[in-house]
Amino acid sequence: RMEGRGSYTLPTGTEYRGALRDGAFDGEGELLFPDGGRYRAVWHRGVPAQGKYTFADGLEYDDKKWHYCDGYDRRFYTEICSGLKPAGISQFTNLDPPRKIPEGCYDCGDGFYNPGTRVIVDYKLRFLRNA
Repeated sequence: RMEGRGSYTLPTGTEYRGALRDGAFDGEGELLFPDGGRYRAVWHRGVPAQGKYTFADGLEYDDKKWHYCDGYDRRFYTEICSGLKPAGISQFTNLDPPRKIPEGCYDCGDGFYNPGTRVIVDYKLRFLRNA
């Protein structure tokens, strides 16, 4: 069984780095997600006792003081940091500039869906899965 400090990569590509005890996350450690987000926590027998999630863009999630897209302030994080664009130049996603969506395809969060081929490819146009 895994014991001490180390790293473990899950089949999803998420990597754990930190303390391990008896084959489980135990102590200080963090999960590094493929999209760039990270979750730092104190673990007890594989379960986080306390932790903090940070998005890939640096925005930290706070469940008690969360003001991002809360209904009162509907700006994207990049708009909060950089200000709003002039009228007529709307921002439809947090990315600026937004991703180019291939003709006839739909953005589905982790890639593009092509209804003609019924295939989802990632943002670098590599095959992810059939729909």
